[in-house]
Amino acid sequence: MHAEQSVIPPLADDKLRQKIRDHYLKNEAEVIAGLVENACFEDQERKAISTMAAELISKVRAHGSPSMMENFLAEYGLSTREGVALMCLAEALLRVPDAQTIDELIEDKISPGNWGEHLGHSGSALVNASTWALMLTGKIVAPEDEGGLRLTLHGLVKRLGEPLVRNAVGQAMRELGRHFVLGTDIDEARKRARELQKLGYTYSYDMLGEAARTEADARNYHLAYSDAITGLAKDCKHSSTRDNPGISVKLSALHPRYEMGQYHRVIDELIPRVESLAMLACSANMGFNIDAEEADRLDISLDVIEAVLANPALRDWDGFGVVVQAFGKRAMPVLEWLYALTQRLDRKIMVRLVKGAYWDTEIKRAQVLGLSDYPVFTRKVNTDISYLACARKLLAMTDRIYPQFATHNAHSVAAVLKLAGDRHDYEFQRLHGMGESLHEHVHSKHDARCRIYAPVGEHQDLLAYLVRRLLENGANSSFVNQIVDTSISPESIARDPIDVISELENLSNPNITMPPGLYGSTRLNSKGWDITDLTCLHDIHRSREPLSTKIWQAKPLTAVAISHTTSRDVFNPADPGDRVGAVFEADLDIVEQAIQSAVEGSVEWSRTSREDRAACLQRVADLYEQNAPEFFALLAREAGKSWLDAVGEVREAVDFARYYATQLDSLDTSLAARGVIACISPWNFPLAIFSGQVFAALVTGNCVIAKPAEQTSLVAAFAGDLIYRAGIPATAFQLLPGTGAVV
Repeated sequence: MHAEQSVIPPLADDKLRQKIRDHYLKNEAEVIAGLVENACFEDQERKAISTMAAELISKVRAHGSPSMMENFLAEYGLSTREGVALMCLAEALLRVPDAQTIDELIEDKISPGNWGEHLGHSGSALVNASTWALMLTGKIVAPEDEGGLRLTLHGLVKRLGEPLVRNAVGQAMRELGRHFVLGTDIDEARKRARELQKLGYTYSYDMLGEAARTEADARNYHLAYSDAITGLAKDCKHSSTRDNPGISVKLSALHPRYEMGQYHRVIDELIPRVESLAMLACSANMGFNIDAEEADRLDISLDVIEAVLANPALRDWDGFGVVVQAFGKRAMPVLEWLYALTQRLDRKIMVRLVKGAYWDTEIKRAQVLGLSDYPVFTRKVNTDISYLACARKLLAMTDRIYPQFATHNAHSVAAVLKLAGDRHDYEFQRLHGMGESLHEHVHSKHDARCRIYAPVGEHQDLLAYLVRRLLENGANSSFVNQIVDTSISPESIARDPIDVISELENLSNPNITMPPGLYGSTRLNSKGWDITDLTCLHDIHRSREPLSTKIWQAKPLTAVAISHTTSRDVFNPADPGDRVGAVFEADLDIVEQAIQSAVEGSVEWSRTSREDRAACLQRVADLYEQNAPEFFALLAREAGKSWLDAVGEVREAVDFARYYATQLDSLDTSLAARGVIACISPWNFPLAIFSGQVFAALVTGNCVIAKPAEQTSLVAAFAGDLIYRAGIPATAFQLLPGTGAVV
């Protein structure tokens, strides 16, 4: 067995797990069509849901003012310049230790904002007060005075001095933190929770903080979770976990290398850590939810979940929970797999259904990686449909799964109420500080269980959480934003999502370009290989397996025939016993012949039409992609590249070819080729940098003599063969492997 095979995560022979993987980048229209068909929503049922949703919205609006957090999200979403400035300011205050730099950053981030536009817009006095404060602060550092009240206020605050402003802004941020975070530690959070617990609410606590970067971070997070569970155990006074508090755990906080590339280490180290926390929660008879994270971590998270749930010590505990994100195309097959898992292991679990977080990150990641499609839906309405279909599925699984519907959307709430009927074997969940009126109505009028998801932590950990909430709810199309805007009718907000998509020409969002078309009409994005996708990873491995013992040769590629030169063997830098190939090096005679051939052929190549030269580069790009597995093998065995680096190198080389091919259109037609160009490439980017300079010279009509790095001549030789296959003549491109002293 080749060394690398032993480190590849296994591809289990599990039909449901494979179904999950098959849905990873599945066509959006196909996924939605399947969800609508399987959900079996009748017309009358859908109308009844929308009617109830509109009634809920009207009652929520009549009940009272939105919460401070809802007003803040509506007023300062990340779609506004001021919202972005606030986030930048918050980060500055958290990260900058000295007062002078803080003052300078306040000036930089606040002064450009048009805070006056927000004055008086919000229904919250605190948010309006914040707007006044920000407007004043902005005026302190504004480049011009506009007279009137602003000038007077400017002078007043000017006399107070910037240190006072700094303290005031810091206090404002702390005030925001108090509204968004239940407590700085678990004891403070427990105390603040008692008021609503007396009214029948329960809580699920989330320890603020992002992913662990070091092993020390992971240990600290593990200790924080352990202490939190121990503290919450004091409030677990009911016989049912459903009536006791719970805690949410991020797997990325418990391991610094929680990624597919470190699969075996993660399995060996993370599972015991999660098991220890689960055992602690089990002994307290409380809920314990594994939070959903980025799409590329879903597969490995399911292995961790399965391993922990299989622990015999947890057999009689029904508090283990999993969070499923409806905006992911894999949500439904994940539910099916979880249900099958509970049947196989004879377990009962909880499943929290959420819409999803960091949608923009998933879109950007797919574009950067050049994937064929997106792992998430590109329209919000499609996520709403997915949520409804998943809700119906969960309510049909209650013999094994206790559904937890996390939503602030009145239509989603109405759908669950209608689908559940008189049943009460489920609960709703909302974020601390949001959805209060809606959930209060559902709790009091429909006797539904309601749980509050409450962040706990220091205010310096608030930023990432607040940004996530802004990303989820700050857009104009979000329910949280629309319910605050009384100019939008309840019926409009409560429209049935299936009715909405029936009016769409495309189920996917045409304004979000598919990753291959990222660069529009200019050029095709280079093809990506997602090595966090096990199906893709095993496909790469199968194609590379025959190349694991292949012996390559690198010889001078010249316009005239040459006799064989002396050769040297090449060995894998990561495995000295692995002979990769042999390099035949050019001598002085070969170098001189190559130069002469290039000079003689330079006129003919420069007269080749721009279109033909560009077409050659486009063919090279296609050939590079078609032969990517061999490049991966060569880059790993000769250059010592990791799989991830090898993929990135091939993609960069392909992009160079397509980029330079399209740049010809923007070049001045009066410019002429310079003749013969020597391209000398380094060992650390043996394909990308080698190709980039060669392509730029060739497409502009120059003849090229390429000298690859001595350590990576085999990669260059294989690239040279493909360059010839693309139609570039030997007089235009010649490759001379050899020593620096000679070549």
